[in-house]
Amino acid sequence: MATVLAIETSCDETAVAVVNNRKVESSVITSQIPVHRQYGGVVPEVASREHLETINGAIAIALEEAKLDWKQIDGIAATCAPGLVGALLVGLTAAKTLAMLYDKPFLGVHHLEGHIYATYLSEPTLEPPFLSLLVSGGHTSLIYVKECGIYETLGQTRDDAAGEAFDKVARLLELGYPGGPAIDQLAVQGNPQAFTLPEGKVSLPTGGYHRYDTSFSGLKTAVLRLVQQLEKDDLPIPVADVAASFQETVARVLTKRAIACALDNKLSTIAVGGGVAANSGLRKHLQQASLEHNLRVLFPPMKFCTDNAAMIGCCAAEHLSLGHTSPLTLGVQSRLPLTSVMALYRH
Repeated sequence: MATVLAIETSCDETAVAVVNNRKVESSVITSQIPVHRQYGGVVPEVASREHLETINGAIAIALEEAKLDWKQIDGIAATCAPGLVGALLVGLTAAKTLAMLYDKPFLGVHHLEGHIYATYLSEPTLEPPFLSLLVSGGHTSLIYVKECGIYETLGQTRDDAAGEAFDKVARLLELGYPGGPAIDQLAVQGNPQAFTLPEGKVSLPTGGYHRYDTSFSGLKTAVLRLVQQLEKDDLPIPVADVAASFQETVARVLTKRAIACALDNKLSTIAVGGGVAANSGLRKHLQQASLEHNLRVLFPPMKFCTDNAAMIGCCAAEHLSLGHTSPLTLGVQSRLPLTSVMALYRH
């Protein structure tokens, strides 16, 4: 079993973890939410500077909490794509430096593959094939997980990601940043049937609608027009009802497509990953639907839904055990399809 020290700096969390195969020995996450909240979203340059200030301390704490020294570390990993280029460079440079300093194998990890592996941290016996529903601030995809490094995208958003839609609607309702948790908390107080909102179906050229693809841009616009109409009519905006109706629509859309995709492809397990995996509405809908269709649905622990280094370490440990390593010349990329994961490794 491989023990890996992993670094995650793709966006606004400085995270370091030590993972032994699928067991987390330590996990350190320094959030930048208070810093970016005043701007209503992540400022890339600010994120990079924050990573620079906290990365060394996070590495030291992760090693200390794991009660390990560098001789007991088998490899060093860092997220290399996709993400904010400046932020990624901080983590990748730190990982490469450590790999050279301590003569350890280096691995560059795809951020989305990390989210797939987050489920393994609570379900260590999970094995492919299964369907992964990745829902975060930047991605909404249905992935056929065939084996380590081998993936097929079966469905995806055509515009806004689910998490991005949550943030934009929260900003519209003046709920602050980040939007996902704010809407989730408020939705509990509202009526999810108060307003009928569009599901954002994606039309096919031959007629009908795509069974797996999603679109959240129209849903976001519908909420905007609803609020504008209420203001025009000089009516109070029932913020809790709007939040609940919006969340209900997103959860229903994602559940419907995930269930259809799993059944069509004869996959009995759906593993959910990404920040939106923490949403209570999605969890409720998907768990109920999976029972009705005799499917197994798996969610990571809440602490591993959002960006963290434990999922990166778990992924890297599996690649390292298969003999996969990355060259020290590997760079960062703001975009990289999940289907190109194996291009990151020598094997």
